[in-house]
Amino acid sequence: MHGAGVLRYARRFPIPRYRGTVMSRAVNIQATPDHITQSCAKIGASITAIEALTSGGSRVVLSNAAGCAAITRHYGSKVITGRVTRQPLRSLRG
Repeated sequence: MHGAGVLRYARRFPIPRYRGTVMSRAVNIQATPDHITQSCAKIGASITAIEALTSGGSRVVLSNAAGCAAITRHYGSKVITGRVTRQPLRSLRG
């Protein structure tokens, strides 16, 4: 999409916002991956990836920003806003 097509698309499907900020598809939550998976199933949000964080909690990537906004509202104060420590998903080969 180029030019006017992008603007028409943006007007029809606005970017979800939470508390005035633009949402991404990823969110860090102070909960176990199993609990988050169950909550997403109840809400109807589709998970793309989920991982436990070394610093505690879980990182979840949802299939769209609207699902991320819904799960962020669902967990409220359990959303981790600061920096987190992640484990590498793949080992580096030397």
